[in-house]
Amino acid sequence: MDGWTETGNALIQEWVFKDFAEAMIFVNKVAAVAEEANHHPDFHIVWNRVTLTLSTHDAGGLTEKDFALAERLNTV
Repeated sequence: MDGWTETGNALIQEWVFKDFAEAMIFVNKVAAVAEEANHHPDFHIVWNRVTLTLSTHDAGGLTEKDFALAERLNTV
């Protein structure tokens, strides 16, 4: 899982962009992929930094959905 860190019951990765506008372009791309997969990450956005957290909340932790979405998001 390139770039992802497994922390307890979640997968986490941070991306750093040139500026806020580039970060928001990335967020919108991630949102489209997540909507298609019907599995939605938690977003934390601070200006040019975006941190995504993947965890299947209704299952109480990591599931195959999280790993599959992480792989898909590595191509965004």
